[in-house]
Amino acid sequence: MSSGFSEADIPFLMNRNVNYSEQVWYILAVVLFVVGCFQWGSFLHSKFARRRHHESDEEMTTANGLRHNFTLRRIPLALINFYRVVAFRWTFEIGQTYTLNMAEVFVTLAYISILLIYTFINTTTIEGQKLDIVYWSSRAGVLAASQFPIVTALGTKNNLVSLVTGISYDRLNYIHRMMARTCFMLLWVHGAGQIVSFPSIRSILNEAWLRAGITAMVAFSILIIVSLRPIRTEAYEVFFYTHFFGVLIFLLGGYYHTSYTQHSFWIWPSFVFWGLDRFIRAVRLVVFNHSYFGFKSGSGTMDATTELLSENVVRLRLHRPPHFHWSAGQSAYLIMPSVSTLPFEAHPFTIASFDSSLLSTATTDDQSTSDENNEIQRPILEGASVLVNVREGFTKNLKEVAVRKGKVKVFVDGPYGPSPDLGSYDTSILVAGGSGVSHSLPVFLDVIERVRKGKSSCKRVVFIWSIRGTEYVRWIEETLIKAVQLAPPSLTVSIRIFITGPPSTTQSLSREDNPSVSSSTEKKGTTEHIVTKRVSFSSSLLSLRGVKMEFGRPDLDALLKEEVSIASGRMSVSVCGSHGIARTVRKALRFPVSGPCSILSGGPSVTLHVESFGYA
Repeated sequence: MSSGFSEADIPFLMNRNVNYSEQVWYILAVVLFVVGCFQWGSFLHSKFARRRHHESDEEMTTANGLRHNFTLRRIPLALINFYRVVAFRWTFEIGQTYTLNMAEVFVTLAYISILLIYTFINTTTIEGQKLDIVYWSSRAGVLAASQFPIVTALGTKNNLVSLVTGISYDRLNYIHRMMARTCFMLLWVHGAGQIVSFPSIRSILNEAWLRAGITAMVAFSILIIVSLRPIRTEAYEVFFYTHFFGVLIFLLGGYYHTSYTQHSFWIWPSFVFWGLDRFIRAVRLVVFNHSYFGFKSGSGTMDATTELLSENVVRLRLHRPPHFHWSAGQSAYLIMPSVSTLPFEAHPFTIASFDSSLLSTATTDDQSTSDENNEIQRPILEGASVLVNVREGFTKNLKEVAVRKGKVKVFVDGPYGPSPDLGSYDTSILVAGGSGVSHSLPVFLDVIERVRKGKSSCKRVVFIWSIRGTEYVRWIEETLIKAVQLAPPSLTVSIRIFITGPPSTTQSLSREDNPSVSSSTEKKGTTEHIVTKRVSFSSSLLSLRGVKMEFGRPDLDALLKEEVSIASGRMSVSVCGSHGIARTVRKALRFPVSGPCSILSGGPSVTLHVESFGYA
């Protein structure tokens, strides 16, 4: 490809490279400001605004929950729900496990478009050569370098983007990966363009700045490969080590390379953001684990006991110090030097315990629960505990410790993430799959506590849990019993437990044992009872009002539509489970369930919260 680039073009090239990179930053700043205003405005409205139930709204709801009276006064609310459905429940599905909502698709396309537009505009040389390769290949490299600070910030746990927008770091993780891959594309455009436009580049391969750039690109290429979801999920330790050292090599090489063209000022802020995050995390580690560092003995020790709950689930119970607190739904990073390959590995887990004295105030009338069950459930009531899905590497090593009921030394970095504020919702629905209950259960208990204290307007809370076998119920049975007993009369509690395991491996109650247990397996009109072993847990739970256990997969579409049909006001649906469960819930809450017509006719305004399941 010929190029009409000359020395006279150099000042224009340098000036445009800097100006266009700055303009991209102005666009990003405006977007972050708008998102921040929207997010913080919604948070403040939910947190402090007093709920007002207008008489006209009450007239729309009859005693049996049927709605009528179409009204235009609810047009703003209908538009908000229309946006929620289109942006967050319409999805672009890639395979069986990868899903992007339309908001993520829009942000991705917009970001790539902006960078490509700024890469190729005004690339005409003084001699009139349009789309000159020297112009756009050079600018692609500078634009990519200008994005390194925000890419680095989005990859840290404590960052300014989360502070400005009010969006937690884990929800920004997709944006981090998307922007990094876009920069990767631009850097290859930069490198390939430079090779084509300067055939003599081989003669200067001994130049340090050029070798630094090549080294940085090799490190970046490896990073992109190991960050792909299959590798990140199945070999998290490989991703962790490669990411840590690869980023360091890439940034150092990039800084040295850009110093040659005087663009290194785009790189050094990345070291500041990364260093600030590490400093904050180090301080938190010392504060929450100070006994390990010799500042004080006893109270700061975060040793954990291990317990094998099932073949693939391990529970860690931490004897937390009095100064360690968290909110329902938050997570923490755990460092276990004796279990992990490297001593500084940090693995994220949702805190499955409830940091409150709520349950300690309840007394259970039915004392038939065995001592073994009490021991299994006590971690939910006391201390801090997490549920760990066993896979390979770190979790497999932890399982080996749990088999012999050993103890491990744990450093805790956290808590992180927002706690869902459900105080302003009239109906709260919590959907969990398997160990996803570690998020849903604390939120369920938090709703009950807030209603008891008069801090929530919730009138109905529904807890839906899909599990493989009835032995899973033992994890939280006593907790659920106490929660139902503590629920005030103004709050309707519904607990639906679905057993999805095959009959040969399911320990259960027959329908004759308890009317709250039903089977969804039928043949020619005759119900096929699933009975392989007698009661594996106390029947106290099933004797409570609103508690029901069924065999078979939950029909989430029908369940959610039923709840929407009887609800009014504001409804929250929170889901933490497999990709399949999250995908089903999203589909169930699309049009017409949450459409404008439903809202204008007095239907509930539905908000959906989806928590990531596994590694982000």
